Amino acid sequence: MSEPDRHLPPAGDADAEKAITAAAAGSASFDQIGAAKALLRATRYGSLGTLDSENAPYTSLVNVATDIDGAPVILISRLALHTKNILRDSRVSLMLSHVGGGDPSAHPRISIKGRASLTTDENSRRRFLARHPASAGYATFADFGFYRIEPESAHLVAGFGRIFSLRAEAFMTDLTGAEAIVAGEAGAVAHMNEDHADALELYAVKLLGLEPGAWRATGIDPDGLDMMLGDKTARLSFPKAAGGTSLSLRGVLKDLAQEARRVA
Repeated sequence: MSEPDRHLPPAGDADAEKAITAAAAGSASFDQIGAAKALLRATRYGSLGTLDSENAPYTSLVNVATDIDGAPVILISRLALHTKNILRDSRVSLMLSHVGGGDPSAHPRISIKGRASLTTDENSRRRFLARHPASAGYATFADFGFYRIEPESAHLVAGFGRIFSLRAEAFMTDLTGAEAIVAGEAGAVAHMNEDHADALELYAVKLLGLEPGAWRATGIDPDGLDMMLGDKTARLSFPKAAGGTSLSLRGVLKDLAQEARRVA
């Protein structure tokens, strides 16, 4: 039976540091890629840095979700200063962190550098609203739009002596050959929520060590499964990439459910 924490699980407002610990569990060297992915996939809000009309930095708070490949997606209004800045200069930075108790600077965080652009992709919209359902009330307003941040690099601070510079391809999810999973993701998420709610709770409780409850899936990609319970998030990283077909994804999820049932 595999140890639960190899799944890089925990991800909630007070649990990101556990994800960093899990990323290093059982290995001689720290897994900075796993830690970066855990923060990227689990965080629901962040600090967005843009450049104003005087080319000076401006920082604002935004809700965050991820596209299926891991690119951050935000929902912002054209009336907001940060959106005006993006429309003038698409260069942005996005800092993601879960600050718990004690010294805030002791907690893990990642700063992503990239370019933001308006997207009308329905999958981006669906994944964002699954993570932030309250945003549906204004997502259709004429001045609001979904923006995808195309990462170029990232700076990860995961604790004392654990500081890394990463290229985007290191922490993004490779979708090469995964067309079937991308095309079927919406259906797979709906299927898990409608027909396998028991498995979702098993994943959360038995594999991730989280509280029981009506966990729901918000997104699936070749690397893992995103879940939520209220405002709490969880990331179940697959032991290996799910491959390129819906059948292979189904097999991974079935194997994990069987593993969860074996956990005492």
